[in-house]
Amino acid sequence: MGKTTVDDYIAGLEGWKAEAASKIRELIAGAAPEADEAIKWSQPVYSFNGPFAYFNAFKHSINIGFWRGVSLSDPDGMLKGSGLTMRHVPIHAVEDIDERTLQAFIRQALQLNKAFGDPTRKNNAL
Repeated sequence: MGKTTVDDYIAGLEGWKAEAASKIRELIAGAAPEADEAIKWSQPVYSFNGPFAYFNAFKHSINIGFWRGVSLSDPDGMLKGSGLTMRHVPIHAVEDIDERTLQAFIRQALQLNKAFGDPTRKNNAL
C-alpha cells in the first residue's frame, strides 16, 4: 500500500532526507498557507488553482519542484531541468536548503497559479 499522507511519506524516509523533507514542508506551509497538501503522483504536492509545487525523495537527493519553474525568477541558476515548463532544485543535505530562495520560488509559483490558473490545463500553461 502506498503512502496516503505527507506524514506517512516523511515517516518512510531515512536520515537526513526525513529532516530535509520536514523542513521543505514547513517552508511551503509558511510561504503558501492557503495551499492544499496531498499525495499525488506518489509524492507530496501543493495546490492552489492547480498544483504549483512538490517534493520527491530519491536515493541521493530530494527535489523540490515547480510546475511553472521556467517562469520563476532564478538569478542564481538554482532551478534544474530541461522540460517545457517544470523545474526543480536538488537537495543533497539539510544544509543545502536555502530557505530565502526556496520561499521566494514558492511564493512566485503560488502567484502564477493565482494569476493563470491550473498549469496542468492546456489553456493555462505559461
